[in-house]
Amino acid sequence: MVIFTLARRELHSLFLSPLAWSILAVLQFILGYIFLGELELFLQIQARLTTLMDAPGLTELVVAPMFSYAAVLLLLVIPLLTMRLISEEKRSGTLTLLLSAPISITEIILGKYLGIIGFILIMLCIMTLMPLSLLLGGNLDIGMVGSGFLALFLLLASFTAVGLYMSTLTSQPIIAAVNSFALIIFLWVIDMTTNLSSNATGTTLQYLSMLEHYRPLTSGIFKSSDLIYYVLFIITFLVLSIRHLNADRLQH
Repeated sequence: MVIFTLARRELHSLFLSPLAWSILAVLQFILGYIFLGELELFLQIQARLTTLMDAPGLTELVVAPMFSYAAVLLLLVIPLLTMRLISEEKRSGTLTLLLSAPISITEIILGKYLGIIGFILIMLCIMTLMPLSLLLGGNLDIGMVGSGFLALFLLLASFTAVGLYMSTLTSQPIIAAVNSFALIIFLWVIDMTTNLSSNATGTTLQYLSMLEHYRPLTSGIFKSSDLIYYVLFIITFLVLSIRHLNADRLQH
């Protein structure tokens, strides 16, 4: 299919750039440092934990914090990965050639989106090797680890959809990255304003918050409303990207 051909091309071009390798290296270094720090702290308090009823284990005290830190770090990284998706094509003039090819706007958007998703999956799989290594000498709640992986994947897929849309709005990658970062931050912390709002407004803002839907999943709590939120969020921004790019084609 054309979509997967475009996705492979996008993923291949990512690995040809120093940015992707730099992101992988820096991210793994920082997360590795955090992981070892959390593990050392767990070992220091392990004796005291044995005296507690229903004491938290490795998963709650080592793995869950790592997923939380990863979410914050990747909030900064994803806009850098998505900023060139369409804006660079606009700036270089290759978008006109792409739009004149016998492929649909939907295929272009989905192909580029899936290319970044492929890179994200590679990052997450490498990252997840760290907590899985604890199975060699400890007990892990595999269900909770899987839930954390899914939560982080859905969150990053949402970030990517936002970044792709922002990339369709401008021919300047830096502007696309800044706009993506601003919107993601807004949606990340919006629930902090709920105490300042009326009940109805506060409830709406709370539902729109990415963090509000991320926390339960990282704790192993599956709610259909959280999954539906991320699916609808991703679809909304992909549709907006398709509509905007289609409007650009009609103008030309």
